[in-house]
Amino acid sequence: MPNIRYSTTDPLTLAGGAPFSAGTLRRALALAPEIVAADGGADLLRAAGAMPRAIFGDLDSLDMVETWQNSDVAMFKIVEQETTDFEKCLYSLSAPLILGIGFLGGRIDHAYAAMAALVRYPAQKVVLLGEHDLVIPVPRALSLELEAGTTVSLMPMAAIRATESVGLEWPVTGMHFAPDGKIGTSNRATGGAMRLGFDGPGMLVSLPLSTLEQVVAALSTQAR
Repeated sequence: MPNIRYSTTDPLTLAGGAPFSAGTLRRALALAPEIVAADGGADLLRAAGAMPRAIFGDLDSLDMVETWQNSDVAMFKIVEQETTDFEKCLYSLSAPLILGIGFLGGRIDHAYAAMAALVRYPAQKVVLLGEHDLVIPVPRALSLELEAGTTVSLMPMAAIRATESVGLEWPVTGMHFAPDGKIGTSNRATGGAMRLGFDGPGMLVSLPLSTLEQVVAALSTQAR
């Protein structure tokens, strides 16, 4: 199924079809000015005065398809129905970093699906931006500089064990996490270096949106 259709050496902003604010869009574009869209996310971008370079998906949510087809925007219609439009983007894109907007707002089932897709593609560096928080997948390790008191929430998408935790008010080293077992929401950073390690992929970490620049800087230098 994976088939790279769009490749870039620059970070990408990827817009989905859930609502996002102009402020969130500006914040993403400041770090990743190249834009692509998942299906109906293209219409939201156009309404915000931004044009994507490419559109991916089954295109069933896209308004005025003919208008888009007659534009300079590349369109990649992917007809399989086994995955969401977000997942179609993940297996179609090659970029050093993807900032996703329009995936955590709106319907909660769409947000669930987006977060589940994150752990299925551990080779992709992705940050999903909400209006107040962000979500990142952690394949095996994460290192960040955080201010004391910053909320750090751990949400396992698989059975997984923490092998390291430095800089958390409530350390989790050695703990076993699972979606139907222990989760780690509402922990806090103690300030300075925070390091997390796990025995495999499958952990999502949620942080305040105010940490976006630190997260992007860390992911840009971190090997997968």
